[in-house]
Amino acid sequence: MPCIESSGKFHIGQVVVHRRFGYRAVIYDVDPSFMLNDERYRALALAEPPADQPWYRLLVDGVEHATYVAERNLVVATNPEPIQHPLIDDYFGKFDGLGYAPALPRN
Repeated sequence: MPCIESSGKFHIGQVVVHRRFGYRAVIYDVDPSFMLNDERYRALALAEPPADQPWYRLLVDGVEHATYVAERNLVVATNPEPIQHPLIDDYFGKFDGLGYAPALPRN
């Protein structure tokens, strides 16, 4: 279940860009610190990002997978555009030109 609050500098629904790899994505969940196991941390921890700072779950634009990224590896998209991802409608409603509103609950 996604976190509603974030102590990080980004928020759910915000379009971001990965600093190193340049891909665009939208944040669908925020963890206050790294929440996976140590093996996954070692696999994901390029340049050893801090495990005790926020990590973000992202839907990556133009592909079918999601990813988990440390806060320091992200920047705000300066000219956000809609994200193309098969799960976008599961998490979000309308894109407002800056980011996404949460999806309305389904019955």
